[in-house]
Amino acid sequence: MADGLAIAPDFSRRTPVVDPDDHHLYASLGCAAESLSIAARARGLSGEIGEAGAEGLIATLRPAQPEIGALFAAIPERQCTRSAYDGTRLTSEEVGVLAAEAKVHGVTAIWREGAAVEPILDLVIAGNTRQMENPAFVAELRKWIRFNGAQAARTGDGLYAAVSGNPTAPETIGRILFDAFFRIGPENDKYARHIRSSAGIFTLVAPSNDPAGWIAAGRAYQRMALRATAMGLRNAFVNQSVEEPAVRADLASLLDLDEMRPNLVFRVGRAPPMPRSLRRLPEAVMN
Repeated sequence: MADGLAIAPDFSRRTPVVDPDDHHLYASLGCAAESLSIAARARGLSGEIGEAGAEGLIATLRPAQPEIGALFAAIPERQCTRSAYDGTRLTSEEVGVLAAEAKVHGVTAIWREGAAVEPILDLVIAGNTRQMENPAFVAELRKWIRFNGAQAARTGDGLYAAVSGNPTAPETIGRILFDAFFRIGPENDKYARHIRSSAGIFTLVAPSNDPAGWIAAGRAYQRMALRATAMGLRNAFVNQSVEEPAVRADLASLLDLDEMRPNLVFRVGRAPPMPRSLRRLPEAVMN
């Protein structure tokens, strides 16, 4: 396009076990579109995002007055910080500022803290247990782990082992260690520690359960994550509670969502940064 970009799903990179209906794939398009829109406006381009759907969405890049703000500055710093946090609470004002970012895209951000987190933790553990009992899920996860820096640099994607505080190792040894030590009990204990150390949990609910709604949830999450970064906060997904259909239904019931779908679940708090996973260069994903 002469004055814009088409942002389309790459179905060759699906994760069909954990994401069989491509919900997360479309949410990731929303994340990319939101960052592109914010960066475009900072560079003096319109950054308008058109109507989203199954084919993706269009970003218009016409000349405009530059808009540089905290969200743009946070783009290179944002990460999912997969570690224990320091346990301090957010103020009601901080919660309100983050939730307001989701409303920009018509998405509801439901906040739970303190004792109200425990029922969601139970569902995260239930979802994680179901996933780890599924050999296909474990195989899919193993495929996307990058066990050392050289492998991460070569692929430019995936989940670098160090981002979760795990030791790095040669790829062959890493796979052996993964098979030996990736167990339900320790993993569930880790998620319990991580969630209980957080200030609380947000659940995002889009206005529609279709690709347009899933993209909106991704855009809302990206705005919230960038705002959190600008505020000195960390976040990390705990999406096991929405990735297993039966557990997702329990979460919807817990939050009184009726027929609405809970899209994304993430914890927020304060902690030092962790190592980062690498991502492919723009020229690798553009044509």
